Amino acid sequence: MYEGTADHIAYVAGRWPLDPGKPTVLFIHGAGGPSALWENQVNSLAEHANTIAIDLPGHGKSSGPGLDRVEDYGAAVTDFIEKTGISAPIPCGLSLGGAIVLQLLLEHKTDFKAAILANTGARLRVQPFVFEAIKNDYKGYLNAVPAFAASGKTDPAKLASFMTESAKCPPEVAHGDFTACDRFNVTEKLSSITTPVLILTAEDDKLTLPKYGSYMKEHITNASIAEIKDAGHLSPIEQPEAFNRAVIEYLKRQELI
Repeated sequence: MYEGTADHIAYVAGRWPLDPGKPTVLFIHGAGGPSALWENQVNSLAEHANTIAIDLPGHGKSSGPGLDRVEDYGAAVTDFIEKTGISAPIPCGLSLGGAIVLQLLLEHKTDFKAAILANTGARLRVQPFVFEAIKNDYKGYLNAVPAFAASGKTDPAKLASFMTESAKCPPEVAHGDFTACDRFNVTEKLSSITTPVLILTAEDDKLTLPKYGSYMKEHITNASIAEIKDAGHLSPIEQPEAFNRAVIEYLKRQELI
């Protein structure tokens, strides 16, 4: 796996330089998380496509402050795409990352071949206790993440490496991320999205309920939907084989691989 930086955005890639004969899937993590969320996808999907996972500003190995608006994170991702010269990428985002993808699709309607929205929604309200926990007991919040973010069927050992990396995210950055989520609402704009979209929900997701995905499917013209069984909000880690299979099948249906 290749590690690099474009300006202040750090990333990992399944290969570098990119293969011009393959599509490029650009993975965007969720609130308070690092690109490590996508480690399995970056490695396992590399035989089918170019794979890149970024650390958003202030996360992982990316410098700069974190942000508190989805629009600003979208601008940072757009800047990364331009600086790396990626042509017509397929953005794949989870939770906050999915909101960023929706923002990209709304602002740059013709720039993407397809997109993937995982465990996200057109509106992402955050309960006040999340902000309180991050502010008053960040370590306690981090310790609780596996319980509320993963399926009860998931072996906690699967999440250990990801949680170790997540713990490096400063609390003020995590707070800003959830502020961005709480402010986000594009429910009235979904019908203007014309890019083909795959919506992935997770059977046991307690944070972004599967009904959020169903709502997007009803309101985005060219959308497909699939559910990852026996997984919660962290489905790329909890059920990587099923997640990867859904992505591969979709890219094949779209004749992108």
